[in-house]
Amino acid sequence: MNDENLILLLLLLPFFGSTFAAILPTNARNAEAWLSGSIAIVAFATAASLYPTVVDGGIVRYTLEWLPELGLNFMLRIDGFAWMFSMLITGIGFLIVLYARYYMSPKDPVPRFFSFLLAFMGAMQGMVISGNLILLAIFWELTSIFSFLLIGYWHHNAIARDGARMALIITGIGGLCLLVGLLIIGHIVGSYDLDVVLAAGDKIREHELYVPALLFILLGALTKSAQFPFHFWLPNAMAAPTPVSAYLHSATMVKAGVFLLARLWPVLSGTDEWFFIVGLTGMSTLLLGAYFAIFQQDLKGLLAYSTISHLGLITTLLSLGSPLAAGAAIFHMINHATFKASLFMAAGIIDHEAGTRDMRKLSGLFSFMPITATLAMVASAAMAGVPLLNGFLSKEMFFAESLEEHSDSILDGVLPYVATIASVFAVTYSVRFIHTVFFGPKPTGLSREPHEPPHWMRLPIEFLVLACLIVGIIPSLTIGPFLHAAVVSVLSERTPEYSLAVWHGFNTPLIMSVTALAGGVLLYLVLRNYLTRCQDGPPGIRNFMGQRIFERFLVTVSWRWARWMEESFGTRRLQPQLCLVVFIAFIAGLWPFFTLDFNPSLPTLAKIDPVFAAIWAIGIVCALGAANMAKYHRMAALILMGGVGLVTCITFVWFSAPDLAVTQLLVEIVTTVLILLGLRWLPKRREEMDNSTALRTRMRRYRDFSLAVVCGSGMAMLAYVMMTNPLPDTIADFFLERAYVEGGGTNVVNVILVDFRGFDTFGEITVLGIVTLTVFALLRRFRPAPDSIEIPEQQRIQNAFDDAHPDRKVNETVHDYLMVPSVIMQWMFPFIVLLAAYLFLRGHDLPGGGFAAGIAMAIGFLLQYLAGGARWVEDRLPILPPLRWIAIGLILAALTGMGSWIFGFPFLTTYFQYLDIPLIGKVPIASALFFDLGVFSLVVGATALILISLAHQSIRSHRVRVTEAVKIEEDN
Repeated sequence: MNDENLILLLLLLPFFGSTFAAILPTNARNAEAWLSGSIAIVAFATAASLYPTVVDGGIVRYTLEWLPELGLNFMLRIDGFAWMFSMLITGIGFLIVLYARYYMSPKDPVPRFFSFLLAFMGAMQGMVISGNLILLAIFWELTSIFSFLLIGYWHHNAIARDGARMALIITGIGGLCLLVGLLIIGHIVGSYDLDVVLAAGDKIREHELYVPALLFILLGALTKSAQFPFHFWLPNAMAAPTPVSAYLHSATMVKAGVFLLARLWPVLSGTDEWFFIVGLTGMSTLLLGAYFAIFQQDLKGLLAYSTISHLGLITTLLSLGSPLAAGAAIFHMINHATFKASLFMAAGIIDHEAGTRDMRKLSGLFSFMPITATLAMVASAAMAGVPLLNGFLSKEMFFAESLEEHSDSILDGVLPYVATIASVFAVTYSVRFIHTVFFGPKPTGLSREPHEPPHWMRLPIEFLVLACLIVGIIPSLTIGPFLHAAVVSVLSERTPEYSLAVWHGFNTPLIMSVTALAGGVLLYLVLRNYLTRCQDGPPGIRNFMGQRIFERFLVTVSWRWARWMEESFGTRRLQPQLCLVVFIAFIAGLWPFFTLDFNPSLPTLAKIDPVFAAIWAIGIVCALGAANMAKYHRMAALILMGGVGLVTCITFVWFSAPDLAVTQLLVEIVTTVLILLGLRWLPKRREEMDNSTALRTRMRRYRDFSLAVVCGSGMAMLAYVMMTNPLPDTIADFFLERAYVEGGGTNVVNVILVDFRGFDTFGEITVLGIVTLTVFALLRRFRPAPDSIEIPEQQRIQNAFDDAHPDRKVNETVHDYLMVPSVIMQWMFPFIVLLAAYLFLRGHDLPGGGFAAGIAMAIGFLLQYLAGGARWVEDRLPILPPLRWIAIGLILAALTGMGSWIFGFPFLTTYFQYLDIPLIGKVPIASALFFDLGVFSLVVGATALILISLAHQSIRSHRVRVTEAVKIEEDN
């Protein structure tokens, strides 16, 4: 397999694994772990096999045309930097899976956990290897969504739900800002191709939109990496299972922000705006995160704030604009991933085996779990920057860069002092972690006696700690080549000379390291007694630590501002909201008549066909009658609305638009029946009203009538102008000339829908599916008050039947006594199926198509419901679950579009050919047929799902009535 296919496999493997993990049995913990581990290790091996290509600055690309006219292509791109992150994502991901196998309880919904974990791995993988800015933004948001699901995995826990919500809101808003920034960058460069963008650094920095683009991109990156003042979401995400925390804090999620800063470093860095914004944020986060970590009582809380601080260190290095500092930042990303993943897993073992993470309850664990304690101590020492460990090397490079002059400013001058103080704090919380948990008297009051975990649960920590040691002792032979490949891919020709030697002699950075080590130990000794009895957080500034900031923000924005807007502009009634929307649409439609030169010629009576005028007179009378009858008899109003629909159908036929006429007629039938089924749930009409209420009601009706007349007249005028003003160039000729030649069909309307504008149709059916699911979710929980619903005549007959026959089965209805209509409707079903098949197969050349066929099939289902009632819905329709119809439709439409990629064409490119079938002859076949089949499936599923939703209400109310009748009879 060539490298281009390997990079695609690298992206798809986790998503395929996520799908399979989700359908495994709940109690199959070993199967899920084996599946997830196999996926991760195969992805790791796939990424490793690409190293020979990227080692010397090479780049592997995989491109599929999506929307080439807009510069939007599905492009994957992996260089040395992306390769390094892919190795971290898949390698540490495999270790997390192995660890989670023993950490997660069999009582948990483990398939859901591994499914979310693999999907998150795939989203993160997609983000780092995206070769298109828009694709990068899509995967960026996917990481936020899947991290939300992972953080809130234990959704029965309110703290987990709050932490997940907080993370999603902060990172989601940042993701939207990032999208705006990337769109601006694409506008400046003229392309969203990452290669083109990375080569346009001077053009971007000199553009007048550089500062807005920079601000929006930084909002996305800094929120994702939990930089001050957006740092507070990360500690609140500690309610997630420890494997999730270890993965998010080491190789994924929080690394996404600093990855993006390093990825765009060649084009955004080197300006005063970059230095001051990124530098001030990084130094503040570095210092505050380390300070907050000292005072945490929860092990994971301490590690969370230390993660924030280390991310601040990386951000500070990237802000300096120095190639050597950027190389040091990349090096520290690798080092931090190794020791932080091992520390989180060690904290999880302590919690798993001792029953608590509270350091005030833990002490002397070295005697109970000496191997785990030793591993945790080595990893903590790496985090503190102790010599002969990997953390020491990158921190030494940080000290060296902090001493260099990058800008003649106070911020640059205080950097060495900030770096030293933050390092003192890092040593302090590292020493506290080691001493408090593993030394001292034996713990008392624990829920269980601590002991060593299973060896396989500890193995991931052993591997990562060994990496910390080997890299710290012989860095040039171990991490050196891989680091060089990553640095070269980011800095290109600006790659500096740097040394990974352990010993550089007695110099200022070494003095800073010794000062930090000694100062940190001394500070811990001073604070030791206070830390054993203090609350969870630093004294005096606990309100600035996290959740309270977010909660105050929500109170201000969501409660105060939103409540004020709701009281000022909102209403609980749907009608005023619709009136407002329609009025705004009217103003927007009226605007072109004033800004453009429209001089339509008024129609003369001589040009009006009297037959057509008579048909429209009928339609106008029906419309006015429907509006007037709505206040008296809703059934009559619905019938008159159907008359308006029929007149519209005739109008389409009159103007030679048979496709529109067929679709309108079928939709009219379905919507009329569904509205009829939903009439009984509408509120009762008020029969008696006082004078003031009656006056308000009349005024509201006059307002609605006036708005309808004005908007309808405006649409009529617009349509008349478009049909009577000849335009020099139209797109009609383009479609008429190419419909058969390129689309393989003579029905131009259908060819446009499934070929030329297939992407629009795909979006529309996606929206239809989403709306249908929303309606279903609302109706299945709908509980109307019995005295507030309108009961049509048909339902009154049903109620009378139920009262007279309370001993009948629940599913039996009055329809059982309507033998002749029921039988006829049941006999019609196979003929309707044939009609739907006929409309579907002829749609590419004659009026019809997938949408019309789907509506026709839905009419068959509706007739069966009218014939069989609730019994048919419960007993027959679930054989064809509508949710599966919807899912199959979307998947089939998407696969049809992606099939063109196999042959090197853009998404949804149609292939047309004649097949020579024996005894039949040449038959035209187009790939759009399968896309149309997806449309058909989704339309059928959507209509059936709404039917089930309405029937569910009828079944429930019917059961309630029968139950009450039976109870009354038993009492008597």
